[in-house]
Amino acid sequence: MSESIFSKIIRREIPATIVYEDERVIAFRDIAPQAPVHILIVPKKPIATLNDATEEDRELLGHILLTAQRLAHQENIADRGYRLVINTNSEAGQTVFHLHCHLLGGRPMSWPPG
Repeated sequence: MSESIFSKIIRREIPATIVYEDERVIAFRDIAPQAPVHILIVPKKPIATLNDATEEDRELLGHILLTAQRLAHQENIADRGYRLVINTNSEAGQTVFHLHCHLLGGRPMSWPPG
């Protein structure tokens, strides 16, 4: 996997508004938010796309979802509702090829998403 902007954020080479971090993930506010709450949850392990995840990543992938739940509570959007999005490859809108989950909330979401 090639170097990504997220790798640089993880190493603190690029500033970000970090809202959560532990040994496995980092979460920060999106610089071009699509909702009042738009947080990216990024594993510290470099995985280019969800297609590149393996069985050994099972616990990490679950940890990303539980981190999203924790952040939804922290941001006071859990009870009203929130959306989690993982874009995989270009046609789905993935622009940074380092797996990440978007936590979106704070406004009504429409369907289909786009």
